Amino acid sequence: MRSENEKREARRSVSDDEHQEPPAPDQPSPRMLAWSRNSTLYRLSRRMMTERELADAIARKARQKFEDITETQVKALAEAAVTFGRTMLALDDQAYAEIRTRSSARSGKSKRAISRKLIEKGVDREIVQQAVAETDDFLPALVFARKRAFGPFRRPDVVLDDKREAKEFSAFARNGFSFEIGRKVMVMDRDEAEELLADRPFD
Repeated sequence: MRSENEKREARRSVSDDEHQEPPAPDQPSPRMLAWSRNSTLYRLSRRMMTERELADAIARKARQKFEDITETQVKALAEAAVTFGRTMLALDDQAYAEIRTRSSARSGKSKRAISRKLIEKGVDREIVQQAVAETDDFLPALVFARKRAFGPFRRPDVVLDDKREAKEFSAFARNGFSFEIGRKVMVMDRDEAEELLADRPFD
């Protein structure tokens, strides 16, 4: 038979157990966290992503993969994925913005269009401003004109009347180029424009 001291210890142990907080039910399981890390590795090995793009992708896939997952667990998995991506040095919105700015400028995108796209992808506005600060719209506007056969790249058989001129200026404006940039491109001759594109490559 147990002594009175042993009985008191047993009762105290039971009482302590009753007051212990149970594990939080809304925390991701180890299996979920392992999946989040593996999915992050896979996605970032395929292409660059912003933090929000990764978080959204993980959250969307987690809802599909795990039955009865709670929104708290989904949020925790997305946050864990972002933290893991940063730790791997494979997730960096500043680097993403700089690289996308250069590639977009080379393809004929204006600073305004580049900024709008980066913000849509979740990059912080201050980071976006820093990324596009040194970008000159003139060369991207020349690339845009060449793609659309505007200004100096207009085909010889196209007549430049008021309607055509208005159409070209409107296209420049819709794509984020200022009137001054559009006018500067429009008055150039083709040889000069081609030479500028050849002699002044993008960084």
